[in-house]
Amino acid sequence: MTSPLQAAPSSDGLAAHLLAAAEQPAPGGYHYTYVAPPKGRIAKLVDRIPRWASPLGLTALVSGGVAYALLMRPTSAGATDVPTCVMKLFTGFDCPGCGGTRAAWYLLHGDIPAAAHHHAMLVFAAPFLAYMYVSWTLNRLANRQVLPMLRLSSGVLIGFLVAWLVFSVARNLPWAPFDWLFV
Repeated sequence: MTSPLQAAPSSDGLAAHLLAAAEQPAPGGYHYTYVAPPKGRIAKLVDRIPRWASPLGLTALVSGGVAYALLMRPTSAGATDVPTCVMKLFTGFDCPGCGGTRAAWYLLHGDIPAAAHHHAMLVFAAPFLAYMYVSWTLNRLANRQVLPMLRLSSGVLIGFLVAWLVFSVARNLPWAPFDWLFV
């Protein structure tokens, strides 16, 4: 006889496993029954949210970022103009995200070389992020797999973060060829 605590399967079959184990008498002749814990208020609220709400929310956030990039005209602003990058203002160094808004502005206008000059890592990541957003949204709204999801291994993500770190350091080096990356 096995105890429900000994070899519990994955969470999908956990309730069935506990119910099956409860039907057998425990040592001493006691019977145990599995009672699912009651759902909390937040879990009940999350269950009532429609499937289209999270794609709509993310679309609103992305649209806000695009509107900000288009309306602020970051290509004509200086480092001391409002809003400013605090790190660049106080240290003179480019932070890891420095140039991202200008790169997004150039990407929205189709000027890929200028966007790469301001933030090459954003230009590299943009098609992957766009595909992941579109596939996630379509799959979520259809409630089935319409487009395959892009699965990135932890090694790929770590490699991207290391490349971004190297890029962030290289763009602050004052000699050629790195001075081209300085924005």
